[in-house]
Amino acid sequence: MFFHKTPAIVRWFYPQLTWNMPKGSQDTIYLTFDDGPIPGLTNFILDTLDQFEAKATFFCVGENLKKNKKIAENVINRGHTLANHTFNHLNGWKTSHEKYLENVKLCQNELENLGQQKKILRPPYGKISRKQIASLIKDYQIVMWDVLSGDYSPKINPTDCLEQTVRVTKNGAIVLFHDNLKAEANVKYALPAFVRHFHELGYQFKTLCMD
Repeated sequence: MFFHKTPAIVRWFYPQLTWNMPKGSQDTIYLTFDDGPIPGLTNFILDTLDQFEAKATFFCVGENLKKNKKIAENVINRGHTLANHTFNHLNGWKTSHEKYLENVKLCQNELENLGQQKKILRPPYGKISRKQIASLIKDYQIVMWDVLSGDYSPKINPTDCLEQTVRVTKNGAIVLFHDNLKAEANVKYALPAFVRHFHELGYQFKTLCMD
């Protein structure tokens, strides 16, 4: 069970987190991709974005950065932003405070080794404790999402993934797709059509570091 559009009450409980971006003079979408980088799918995503001169933010798992440094460098070289998704994709609700903070730091070290200095974090599964937030918010922008594609779910087919994501996306939306094998079939179908649809409507696609 998931919501394609993040309920207002969830945002109300966590107002210190970033759920969407301010609306500018031009309609803008902030595409984000969780879990990579990985061989194959990351390059497909990059090629798709290039077709429409779209930029995105990749919330990376630190161990994937370490294993796939060349792919990570390619993401940067093509004008996108890498951000923190913890080193081992930890569930903050099931991880001690100290271990969680250390795992975030390990991922940040990998990012800084790649020249990514801005501290932007998305907690895996969207699960992070209030204590963890209180410690991390001092240094990190903690980014959640406005629109969840649901691409990772075996209960959603590619057509529904596309249609439901398009339906709830508006100006300023932070949209979450996944850069992992579970999501591959849905991403390969939905992402090109999603970006084309909004590109033709005059939207621009920016990274979270462009504002």
